Amino acid sequence: MDIIMILKAIILGMVEGLTEFAPVSSTGHMIIVDDMWLKSQEFLGKYAANTFKVVIQLGSILAVVVVFKERFIDLLGLRGRHRDGQPRLKLMQVIVGLIPAGVLGVLFEDYIDEHLFSTATVLIGLVLGALLMIAADIFAKKAPKAQTVDQITYKQAFIVGLVQCLSLWPGFSRSGSTISGGVLVGMSHRAAADFTFIMAVPIMLGASVLSLLKNWQYFTMDALPFFIAGFISAFVFALVSIRFFLRLINQIRLVPFAVYRIVLALVIYIVYF
Repeated sequence: MDIIMILKAIILGMVEGLTEFAPVSSTGHMIIVDDMWLKSQEFLGKYAANTFKVVIQLGSILAVVVVFKERFIDLLGLRGRHRDGQPRLKLMQVIVGLIPAGVLGVLFEDYIDEHLFSTATVLIGLVLGALLMIAADIFAKKAPKAQTVDQITYKQAFIVGLVQCLSLWPGFSRSGSTISGGVLVGMSHRAAADFTFIMAVPIMLGASVLSLLKNWQYFTMDALPFFIAGFISAFVFALVSIRFFLRLINQIRLVPFAVYRIVLALVIYIVYF
């Protein structure tokens, strides 16, 4: 394992960390950086390269846990009862939001893996996701009913979960679809973003762990330094990206990200086709 391969792992981890939770589609960026440039499949092999992408995704998930650690402590009931009497996000609301995409993901996992993971489908997802984000900003309520994540209702949580099903189409972006859905049903951009990141942890963690269990044999001593470097890089850059994004989302909203997605789709189309 030479220094060039470690640098490639760090670059891929950086791309994952910076794009996984921003509404710009990490899949689209991986196509440009890995499939078109670094080509990790050539030196790791197809299945080991796919396993590596799961590993760096776990680095991004860990970053969310760190940023929202107090929230997860509350959700899991590890702090005991609160005495301030204020409404708080409940674990059941998160579960309600997870059910639609969770069910569809299990039912159609093989079909999605076989038919939807292509450059053409990612391009479609990038553009349609961008249009949804623009629509969300246009039709966003001027005075959202849920200014914080603690004020969302079960109905809002379920509708956001339904919209999250769009993210099963590669390139659509989990955060792009769920933040848009949250804004359209009366959440502030920050409340929708917080709920999106909190929901992402169990669904991404579950999918990642299952994938790793199926592909444990690819954790060889030769590949391990590559995996570790990518994991640490994804964690660090996701930590920075999430905190930066949450500070800005109420001010810049979604349109700038939508414009960026359309430009990205054009770049992929010109370079790839």
